[in-house]
Amino acid sequence: MDSMYMIIVGIMMTLAITGLVVGVANDAVNFLNSALGSKVAPRYVIMTVASVGIIVGAITSSGMMEVARSGVFHPEMFSFSEVMMLFLAVMFMNVILLDVFNTLGMPTSTTVSLVFGLLGAAVSVSVYKITHSDLHTMADLATYINTGKAMAIISGILLSVAIAFVCGTTVMYITRLIFSYRYQRKIKTVGAVWCGIAITAISYFAIFKGLKDSSLMNPALMAWMDTHILALLGILLVGWSIIMSILSMLKVNILKITVLAGTLSLALAFAGNDLVNFIGVFVAGFDSYENVIVHGSGDVNTLMGSLNGAVTTRPIILFLSGAIMVVTLWFSKKAQTVSDTEINLARQDAGAERFGSTSVSRALVRSALNCNKTYEKYTPKRLQRFIERRFVPVYLPETKDKASFDLIRATVNLTVASILISMATSLQLPLSTTYVTFMVAMGSSLADRAWGRESAVYRITGVLTVIAGWFLTALIAFTIAFLVALGLMWGGMIAVVLFACLCAYLLVQSSILHSRKVKKQAEKMAEEEADGPEQTVIERCVHEVSETMLKVTEIYQQTLVGLFDEDRKLLKQMVRESEELYRIAHERKHEMLPTLFKLQENYIETGHYYVQVIDYMNEVTKALVHITRPSFDHINNNHEGMTKEQVADLQQVNEKVSSIYQKINTMLENNDFSQLDAILQMRDKLFDTLAAAIKSQIKRVKAKTTTTRSSILYLTIINETKTMVLQTRNLLKSQRYFMSGE
Repeated sequence: MDSMYMIIVGIMMTLAITGLVVGVANDAVNFLNSALGSKVAPRYVIMTVASVGIIVGAITSSGMMEVARSGVFHPEMFSFSEVMMLFLAVMFMNVILLDVFNTLGMPTSTTVSLVFGLLGAAVSVSVYKITHSDLHTMADLATYINTGKAMAIISGILLSVAIAFVCGTTVMYITRLIFSYRYQRKIKTVGAVWCGIAITAISYFAIFKGLKDSSLMNPALMAWMDTHILALLGILLVGWSIIMSILSMLKVNILKITVLAGTLSLALAFAGNDLVNFIGVFVAGFDSYENVIVHGSGDVNTLMGSLNGAVTTRPIILFLSGAIMVVTLWFSKKAQTVSDTEINLARQDAGAERFGSTSVSRALVRSALNCNKTYEKYTPKRLQRFIERRFVPVYLPETKDKASFDLIRATVNLTVASILISMATSLQLPLSTTYVTFMVAMGSSLADRAWGRESAVYRITGVLTVIAGWFLTALIAFTIAFLVALGLMWGGMIAVVLFACLCAYLLVQSSILHSRKVKKQAEKMAEEEADGPEQTVIERCVHEVSETMLKVTEIYQQTLVGLFDEDRKLLKQMVRESEELYRIAHERKHEMLPTLFKLQENYIETGHYYVQVIDYMNEVTKALVHITRPSFDHINNNHEGMTKEQVADLQQVNEKVSSIYQKINTMLENNDFSQLDAILQMRDKLFDTLAAAIKSQIKRVKAKTTTTRSSILYLTIINETKTMVLQTRNLLKSQRYFMSGE
């Protein structure tokens, strides 16, 4: 029996390490994004500052470990064996859930994940106990669960989301009115006071949120500081303002100091307070094992009222946890993916957007536009012109290291987030640091007019998607933990092994999927890298067209083969590849302007043909999707296949199409368009073949020798093939005219 629980503790330790990795990968967005998005310093400097904050915060981690032990359920109602299964279920859930969010690049709350996971597992174990007991009924469920904690978390979510967004929007708007985008002169005067206010707020946050309950702070000193807080804040404000003024006169960029200080304080508070989300359950499980098995009676039916006592976490565990968090921060690709989501939603410039539009986002944008019309109607023109001048951005040249937003907005993000979290802590209000930092960043980007008419509908969709994910976190965490705990209670050690294997499999699979995604993005960035000679831009354009046409040829041929052989698996693969090709072609239309910007002078006169090339490529790939999708649907629905006559006609069409595309691909690869007239003749012959095929099909329809669905599919393929070839011929002509700029 002892060995069984030793194995469980080993699994929990492995899950705790994994939880640290996936948790930091998600929560890194809280304290890194303002610094990364504003390019306040080289990445290694930002990461070093954050690493120092994490190590200090972890080592001085407060007594928040009680949340995992007794904050959600009453441990004195559960035996040792039940508590161990409960804790194990929570750890399985936490690792899987956070890893899924990381793979999707969606920030979520590790606090909500932990609390609702504990709630779900506790309810599950309680229900299991009640159903196997003659003394209790479901009416006694409340004696097992501390429901007040869960309700406090839910109210905290609602409050933090709304308040953070409104405060971020308001403060950013006022700040931009004061400084505008040309803030360099103002920084030397008003900026010193502004940075003094910011660092005062950040200092207050670091002390009262990050170090309040740590071993570094004497309780008596903390109580004295709490009593004289207003006087201390006044002294800090004056002191920091004077220091910032002196540094500004010495030509030091005080905004950079403020942003880095905010990054340090947020990292410190994150590690000090959120560490429980990753190792709190393991520490509680390990302490339970020591109390009962190692130093206790060894009776697994011992009730765990001891978990209500004070927690003293070993310093070595805190230090190792901090070290793992730092290593994850530096090397986790998923942390970068989550950070990219917020930075992309908050960036100042428009461009390709990650999220689409929805009816809700479109309605919100329309409402905002209508409100703006009312504002313009009743606001004096002179005031409108003044405000407009304050919000005219400074456009910098497109570079690889261009910041997504400026230092003013980064300072607002950190300061407002610090103040809100500090105030909530002092008032003992529960809230999520993830929700606050994210919504402040979204509010500031809205006020900063980063959400223009070109991008607002997509940014709003992104924000709503993230918020929906937050609320789903609670439901999913509760459900998964409930089911896993039930399985563990029912299956015992066999269930423990099965869930451990399942968890490992899911982590490996998500890692593989994410690696593929990152690899594709890296390959795309490498292809688009044009920092060298400008000729590489032209080479990339030629390569894109050539590769697309080669892929179109292959997919078209394989689709017809799959249709003839009724190969469902092959057709499904062709649908995926054609849709991916169309997606890339469609996105390329959004990337067209940066490409045109980089063209050499001698291509300016022919650059408009490149616009046509991109449009024709989009149409060709769209026609291909209209061939692959109906073909797959036909076979997938088990409809009758093509007749021999239909197959013969389509084989003849395929041969002619293949000949045309073979010659086109050769011309594109060699950049030799001398055979363009020959392509035109081949196209005309193909169109004659297509017309003859349609006539033959009409005769078969009248003779009723073919089914209705196969006839519709046959005619669809013929018509879309004609469209595809026609648009390809147009693409070829535009490519020739474009390349004539040489």
